[in-house]
Amino acid sequence: MAQSLLITIARESIEEVLRAENTIEYSRLLEEYPVLGQKMATQINLYLGDEVRGSARSETAERPLLEDIIRNAKLAAFQNDPLPPLATSEYLRASVELILFSSEGPLRHRDGPILKEA
Repeated sequence: MAQSLLITIARESIEEVLRAENTIEYSRLLEEYPVLGQKMATQINLYLGDEVRGSARSETAERPLLEDIIRNAKLAAFQNDPLPPLATSEYLRASVELILFSSEGPLRHRDGPILKEA
């Protein structure tokens, strides 16, 4: 399973809230990628440039990986006090970092923003 898939899931989680519609196909993802059903802790960091715009972390592996990514992406974007919820314009300029806390140690992957700064 590619790390880009995990970042895509994180981004789709945020987009679900911004668009007010459910688009993530849980059953299909779990069928195609059984590892998403394994319990694993994650951290999602959102960046605007080099500044952290939001962050959410699971301290322990209590939820399946798919659920943990979705939960932390939404928390980082929309419930990250003292910052206001992420606006669509910020989301388009934000990069997303996903950290998986595996038995081998933390695994990190960060994508770039959807819209590049001029």
